[in-house]
Amino acid sequence: MGNCSSLPSGEDSGQSSNRAHRPTNAAVTVLPPNSEPSPPPPKPHFSKPPATTTSTAGAGGTTPIGRVLGRPLEDVRSTYVFGRELGRGQFGVTYLVTHKETKQQFACKSIATRKLINRDDIDDVRREVQIMYHLTGHRNIVELKGAYEDRHSINLVMELCAGGELFDRIIAKGHYSERAAANLCRQIVTVVHNCHTMGVMHRDLKPENFLFLGTDDASPLKATDFGLSVFFKPGDVFKDLVGSAYYVAPEVLRRNYGAEADIWSCGVILYILLSGVPPFWGENEQSIFDAVLHGHIDFSSDPWPSISSSAKDLVKKMLREDPKERLSANEVLNHPWMRVDGDASDKPLDIAVLTRMKQFRAMNKLKKVALKVIAENLSEEEIMGLKEMFKSMDTDNSGTITYEELKAGLPKLGTKLSESEVRQLMEAADVDGNGTIDYIEFITATMHMNRMEREDHLYTAFEYFDKDKSGYITMEELEQALKKYNMGDEKTIKEIIAEVDTDNDGRINYDEFVAMMRKGNPDMATNRRRK
Repeated sequence: MGNCSSLPSGEDSGQSSNRAHRPTNAAVTVLPPNSEPSPPPPKPHFSKPPATTTSTAGAGGTTPIGRVLGRPLEDVRSTYVFGRELGRGQFGVTYLVTHKETKQQFACKSIATRKLINRDDIDDVRREVQIMYHLTGHRNIVELKGAYEDRHSINLVMELCAGGELFDRIIAKGHYSERAAANLCRQIVTVVHNCHTMGVMHRDLKPENFLFLGTDDASPLKATDFGLSVFFKPGDVFKDLVGSAYYVAPEVLRRNYGAEADIWSCGVILYILLSGVPPFWGENEQSIFDAVLHGHIDFSSDPWPSISSSAKDLVKKMLREDPKERLSANEVLNHPWMRVDGDASDKPLDIAVLTRMKQFRAMNKLKKVALKVIAENLSEEEIMGLKEMFKSMDTDNSGTITYEELKAGLPKLGTKLSESEVRQLMEAADVDGNGTIDYIEFITATMHMNRMEREDHLYTAFEYFDKDKSGYITMEELEQALKKYNMGDEKTIKEIIAEVDTDNDGRINYDEFVAMMRKGNPDMATNRRRK
């Protein structure tokens, strides 16, 4: 499933400089990568996936058949040269690749087959491939160029969306109006309308999953992630808890939903496009879910009093709690505010909207670097201790820990966690969403718990930035540290200072640093959870 921690967000991963381009987390028979695919008929289910077998390739021997795509294994690297990493999501790493003959560049998402443990995992990837071929040709949907399977991974080669993410473009332009918001939302809802018409529910609509194809103003916006998408027929009811916390519909949380949930997610995106903040907010994932279920939407705070009644009318109708009362994609596109010649004003929105959007959008890069610093400074003794913890919990010596093993093992180690905290740890650690934690996942998660608790770890990280031992991280020190991780542009540094520097003295003191490191970040807790 998808990306909430109570929901599955992965991971997040777009295809801009630091995110994975995810058609992330799949096919009637997948066509050979260089042929023109004709869309397969929408079928909600698959026949049993073939086991890894071999087919005779003439007298010369046998060609292995992939267990996921069900066709001969093929090395993607014989056709494409792999370049830098574009990003990484829950289920795969996305690379910039160049076609050896044409020199054309694409994005390639690689999913390690060792992570596809059970039938559901295989079905998910096959369905992602099938749905992408099924939807190919739409102006606002990323095009799948080919799907390859080798002995180690599934590789999805897609058109490269080099124009960056939706919010980044808005923030960079500066001038922003209701008409601009309507234009962007129209493209998003057009994708949803096309998907629903073709019998596909997206299930993970969020701004990170919309990228611009190119950098020019006329570039189309492309939906990039169909990893949680499913085929559906009218009347089908789904119970899988999937999606991303801020954008999930109340009926998804109640595990009883249909395609109307996609419209809710679009309504949340439109609310953010107009106000800069999500309608449902919380310090952690559970409090966001509580807000979604409570259903109160604020239309009284700034900037809502200055936003047109037509825009507010549309948002309200897209965020109706009862899915049956919500507008369909077609009705949204025909709303007076949304139409191309509609009544959305071109008067600039308050600059505060852009500022809030920027703060909501910005991943705290300082925190990201600080976590790397702490990890690099952990001693061998600490790592050894975590290794022993893992071994003691892995009672069947399978190399993975199940939820039951984790629940049984933690008390023996003197760790007093409630059942919900154990579940949270399990979901935070289970990066690939297969229901178990492998050794690397365990080390990463428990190391994370350790380092957040330990004052000396935080101080080590602070000292890494505070080179002159003044007790403050200055603009210059931050720039120097971030450059090491290719994050050192002036805009980013100003954003970080603005976000963390609560006493507004233009630098970060130790207390501000600790507060930042300990503050919950619900957007990071985005795992898949099956019913």
